[in-house]
Amino acid sequence: MRKREGTMRLALLFSIAVAAVCGLVAVVGAQTPTKQSVQSVPAQQPNAQPQGSQPEASQPSDEDFTFKTSVKEVLAPVTVTTRDGNMVNGLTALDFQLLDNGKPQTITTVDNFAHPISLVVAVQANSAVEQILPQIQKIGSVFDQLVVGETGEIAVLAFDHRIRTMTPFTSDPDKIHNAFKTIRPGSTPSHLNEATTAALNMLRNRPPDRRRIVVLISESHDNGSHFRVRDVLTEAEFADVVIYTVDISHLLTSLTAKQLPNRQANIPPGGIALPAGQVMTPTLELEQNQNGNWAPVFKEMFTAVKDIFIPDPLKVYTQFTGGRQYSFMTQRGLESAVAEIGDELHSQYLLTYSPNNQDEAGFHEIQVIVDKPDLKVRTRNGYWLAAKPK
Repeated sequence: MRKREGTMRLALLFSIAVAAVCGLVAVVGAQTPTKQSVQSVPAQQPNAQPQGSQPEASQPSDEDFTFKTSVKEVLAPVTVTTRDGNMVNGLTALDFQLLDNGKPQTITTVDNFAHPISLVVAVQANSAVEQILPQIQKIGSVFDQLVVGETGEIAVLAFDHRIRTMTPFTSDPDKIHNAFKTIRPGSTPSHLNEATTAALNMLRNRPPDRRRIVVLISESHDNGSHFRVRDVLTEAEFADVVIYTVDISHLLTSLTAKQLPNRQANIPPGGIALPAGQVMTPTLELEQNQNGNWAPVFKEMFTAVKDIFIPDPLKVYTQFTGGRQYSFMTQRGLESAVAEIGDELHSQYLLTYSPNNQDEAGFHEIQVIVDKPDLKVRTRNGYWLAAKPK
């Protein structure tokens, strides 16, 4: 009898313990949401499954609710000056109107370029510029003081048929000065397009918070490159790089360089008359050096089955990316050109927008208008947008 009462007493205690544990679990479950209840918030998203349609193991994880988009953001560097050429500062997004293929766009940001600069200088160093190189060798300090600044960095390339890195990216003034001083003349070719591409590739690896600039000190034609102008423009667009050029006068190199035998006569593009019945095309328009709307030229460059002849790649690079061309004949003129580039870099605006017409494949022409009188505005001519895959 006592044995049976002891057994019943143990059973009763065990039942009480089980009930207590179950009650504790119920309380904790009521106060702490499970992973499934946390995910029920974004369950109204298009990709989410209705509640109860799938077992717990197949419910989407937190990573499935990350929005991914292929919307293209376009950067438009804008320079605003008075009629006298003085830089205009202090403008805001309300002062700008931006058109993409004629359609008004919403400007998401207007940056006055507080970001540090990453700059690559590519110097033509073939035999044709042997007598001009001493002027170029003296401008390292100008780049250091006016263009790079305290937080900037600069790399220097020299090119003939080779691309030589005189210094990788550095902020050390001594290394910058030495890079220019040690540039020496080389062979006859000058692979301008390949040197520009090398500079663009260097900039693509820089941090995204830095401004990316290329300065080309070169004659206005390419001699021997295997790369086409269209290839360079594509790389410049992908890397978000603005290209400035300081043109070495062809007259100056012709007077100072050693003449080669059987040199082909340099006939100005405008001196060649069109044959009877030939229609003016964007290519011929470019060859005739007509200024104005460059959009037809860029369209033909990107869509032509074969590459078209570009007599002045430097002009195309600056027009497409929003840079500017300079030229010089003397040491003072060279230093002045570099100083003006520095002034512009520190006074520009960077407009960012996401086009509302991304279904329009092909070349998109950019137009920026400032809602103030008597101001001149310069920006990139446009960009190329490939068709979306079907």
